[in-house]
Amino acid sequence: MATSIYKKTRNAHGLTREQVCDIASDMSYPLQHERLERIENNKYPIEPHEVLLLSEIYGEPTLCNHYCSNECPIGKKYVPEVRVKDLTQIVLEMLSSLNAMKRNQERLIEITSDGVIDDEEIKDFVFIQNELERISITVETLQLWVEQMLADKKINIQKYNKLKCEQ
Repeated sequence: MATSIYKKTRNAHGLTREQVCDIASDMSYPLQHERLERIENNKYPIEPHEVLLLSEIYGEPTLCNHYCSNECPIGKKYVPEVRVKDLTQIVLEMLSSLNAMKRNQERLIEITSDGVIDDEEIKDFVFIQNELERISITVETLQLWVEQMLADKKINIQKYNKLKCEQ
């Protein structure tokens, strides 16, 4: 049986199940040792609120994306799996995608202006749709990077949240 991501993450942080359950209790959310063991051994499916809790305890926002893209029935269809990358790589990918869209902007207008995508337009439309998906994934990657930096205390969370609220 493959080791679950939840067990791997707990082990990577050097925590025992008892320690995780104690931390959860301190956060006013009881998590039973037996339940955590069953989740980690793929005997019980994890609940979304448990993913959020473990993500917060471990400081690993990637657990939420993993759950949504791999375990949630709706997320499996609509949420791409995102990997944390270096900020420079994220920015370069974003610029590349935005430049590709800028080159295809007029074609997208031509294709969609009549509200119909005909057989001659579909190839270009699918290409543009894929470029838009790349932009979306890059935005999600940047968001995950920010969440990881906040969890690692590499970004001032109070200042960040204050500025986010002002927007």
